Amino acid sequence: MNWLYIVGIILFLLGLMFSIALHEIGHLVPAKIFGVKVTQYMVGFGSTAWSRRKGETEYGLKWIPFGGYIRMIGMLPPRPGDDPTKLRSTSTGPFQGLIDSAREAAQEEVRPGDEDRVFYRKKWWQKVIIMSGGPAMNFVLAFVFFSILLVGIGLPTLAPIVSPATETCVIPISEHRTTCKPTDKPSPAAQAGMKAGDRIVSFDGQKIASWDDATRLIRSHGAGPAALGIIRDGKPMTLNVTLIAQDRPNLQDPKKIDKNVGYLGVRPTEVMQQQSIGQVPGYMGELMGRVAGSIVNLPQKMVGVWHAAFSGEARDPEGPVGVVGAGRLGGEILASDLSSTNKIAIFVNLLAGFNLAIGMFNLIPLLPLDGGHIAGGLWEGIKRAYAKIMRRPEPAYVDIAKVLPLTYVIAFAMMIMAGLLVYADLVNPLTLTG
Repeated sequence: MNWLYIVGIILFLLGLMFSIALHEIGHLVPAKIFGVKVTQYMVGFGSTAWSRRKGETEYGLKWIPFGGYIRMIGMLPPRPGDDPTKLRSTSTGPFQGLIDSAREAAQEEVRPGDEDRVFYRKKWWQKVIIMSGGPAMNFVLAFVFFSILLVGIGLPTLAPIVSPATETCVIPISEHRTTCKPTDKPSPAAQAGMKAGDRIVSFDGQKIASWDDATRLIRSHGAGPAALGIIRDGKPMTLNVTLIAQDRPNLQDPKKIDKNVGYLGVRPTEVMQQQSIGQVPGYMGELMGRVAGSIVNLPQKMVGVWHAAFSGEARDPEGPVGVVGAGRLGGEILASDLSSTNKIAIFVNLLAGFNLAIGMFNLIPLLPLDGGHIAGGLWEGIKRAYAKIMRRPEPAYVDIAKVLPLTYVIAFAMMIMAGLLVYADLVNPLTLTG
């Protein structure tokens, strides 16, 4: 048994539980600040593994570490016209009966003196802050993890450092091979005596700060002699090279071929280049756009997961992955042959991406997600602002209980998707190689 694989799964689950715990704290803290009575704060689902009561709130851990919740009293308002502490038991249909049952359950924890501490009676903006706190904590965590990745570790970047895999001969692009034949001509780099580890710093007097700079200058030069400034073993040197003209793949579209561009015959070295903190928001913004696109296309993506689970088709690397699959990826990362730095970078990126996805998914304006409650609070704010402008009586609280039938349908669909992802992650998981 590969113990690193097990350790990787455990570390990911601990990171997941930490993220869940902070997500729920994001709800808990503003709820208590605004005076909502919170009876439970739990990380996990299922039976309780450990709990302790402090004041009016029970804090605890449950055995299934795939979620969490806080229990706030009075999430649903009583039916209009009813006593706030007493509901009628009659209903006019199956849906109404379902709604009334939910209202009764919401009122069970309301005790005398708690009337002003129920969630539904709070101001609309307080409701929005309370329900936004969870996703906000996920975004904060994602920012912290991405900052560790970009600023502390760096991103893989091609540096103008000669790789050990540098071509020692000229191989025509049409032959699609990587090994040299005795009849092949030496590459210009080999003829000039370039060695692995040489850092290219200038080309014909023009400074080179990146591999893109080197590629652009070499290609645009064409065939002919050039002075190449390098640093070898810490000492600056100048090599005289004679470039040749070669057909090479286009840098933007490898399917296209650029004719007769300058060719030196060196390959770059991949290094971890640290970024500035100012680049983190842009990096997150780009990923948020991709995650948003994945959420919009989620139904279509789930069809792909179905085929992967039951037809053996390859998993889409850009498709959804569940907690089980992400945990397996965490184990695979630690058990891989990558360097320690690359392992840490990929692991941190996995946790950051998971928090970003959780935060964005929870903002979907549908119950039972946080976004459904946020939408209800915003709608209540709009109604009250309109009534104030039009000098009309203050409207009643937005009654999200009316959409409970749809909520149960969505919750059932989410359970089906979660179950499908777990099954697919077990029988046909995503791997680091695709």
